[in-house]
Amino acid sequence: MDEPIPVPAGEVQRHFALWQDRALTRPVAVTSRGRPRVVMLSVEEYERLRRRDRQALRVEDLPDELVDAIAAAEPPEEARRFDGEVG
Repeated sequence: MDEPIPVPAGEVQRHFALWQDRALTRPVAVTSRGRPRVVMLSVEEYERLRRRDRQALRVEDLPDELVDAIAAAEPPEEARRFDGEVG
């Protein structure tokens, strides 16, 4: 997904139809005082993101590079304090 286009809220209010159309192809970050507050995006993109939230994959379905990265991962040193909790 592309980075959102930052647009001041006042600009979105004045030209809502324009930014609504732009949000169909790229997310629009509506800003207030220069900081992003909300993001406008297409319904299709929103639904795609919602489906992805619920997606569960079997290990066999994961890409090899992700399986390799998981296998090679080492817990951080501070995680040792939990070693006694695992049988």
